Amino acid sequence: MEETKEISALLTLIDDPDEEVFGAVTSKIINLGRTIIPNLEHLWETTPDEQIQERIELIIHKLHFNDLEEDFRQWSLSGHHDLLVGGLLVSKFQYPDLTTSAVLLEVEKIRRNIWLELNNYLTPLEQVRIITGILYSYYSLKGSEVTYKDINDFLIHKVLESKRGNQLSNGIVYLILCDLLDVPVKAIGVPRQFVLAYFKPGYSTESTSDYSEKIEFFIDPSSGMVFSHKDIENYFKRISVPPVDAYFKPLTNKRVIQYLLEESARCFDNEKEGYKQEELLKLAILLDQ
Repeated sequence: MEETKEISALLTLIDDPDEEVFGAVTSKIINLGRTIIPNLEHLWETTPDEQIQERIELIIHKLHFNDLEEDFRQWSLSGHHDLLVGGLLVSKFQYPDLTTSAVLLEVEKIRRNIWLELNNYLTPLEQVRIITGILYSYYSLKGSEVTYKDINDFLIHKVLESKRGNQLSNGIVYLILCDLLDVPVKAIGVPRQFVLAYFKPGYSTESTSDYSEKIEFFIDPSSGMVFSHKDIENYFKRISVPPVDAYFKPLTNKRVIQYLLEESARCFDNEKEGYKQEELLKLAILLDQ
């Protein structure tokens, strides 16, 4: 953006010690939109004061967040909630300049390798073994325990880059591939876990009340390991929770992304970055609308 006298004056006031003045300046800068980001970046590069640099970073973050909030609103309102698009929007919270072309190419490469092995005569278990074999053995995707120390563990592009994710992020990659390959694997709401289920062909959420009966088997996306109904029953006994049918209902793509936002927010449970937790939870709530 061309630097007018008004913009120069606003940028000069970023270092004002009065928080009220800084708040008013921030609001005015944000109202100018993302075109002012290059001016802010130039100011950051030419400012030796770390405190002022932090203020500039915060303003740039808020500008990116405003755009991201609108992108989420549009995704939420769209007829088809594409899981890959939703996952990449979550990535853009932490990496606003992320270019998605490399991620799309990587996903397509894995999808094609799986597709070449699939055919119409395979049983559900054989289909899943092929997907799991290529994703976890050939592609070498690894699973790690869910912790909240590093948001990168939850971000799809970082999982594909490092070939390591937690149960949730690996599970979303698995779901993306199944969706692209028309394999009826869905996430379900088992407590304290992110579990995938292979649904029998022809099931419909509208005409089904007993979801458990429509499931062939379950998949742990940390490793791709398959579990039976008996294994899941034992898990419910172990956690002393009755296995009500609602836990077996397939989650919508919107709910999966909402859950990803909620879990990612837990990575910022500290005073310095608490505002990021609030923003991620704000995006999660937006998907309820």
